[in-house]
Amino acid sequence: MPIFAVHYTYSEATVPARDTHRPRHRAWLADRLTDNALLSSGPYPDGSGALLLFRAADAAALEDLLAQDPFAQEKLIDEVRAVEWQPVLGVFAG
Repeated sequence: MPIFAVHYTYSEATVPARDTHRPRHRAWLADRLTDNALLSSGPYPDGSGALLLFRAADAAALEDLLAQDPFAQEKLIDEVRAVEWQPVLGVFAG
């Protein structure tokens, strides 16, 4: 199944709401780990966004999945960039 690198971009304006909704967002991510859709995720140290690595059947399935993220539902993500990624070395290489 393809792997997608998803880059979330955040703005300073959404910090208070992200702080409020972060527990729901992280619970949703933990559930995606349990169902093996999420490989890894984490914020950028400068607060500008986050990187998430997902498995999904295709780009449409990934889009449907990302729409379920509480941060997306609360409109706290300024931009989403998702690209299929093909690891050839390391822990994510098939």
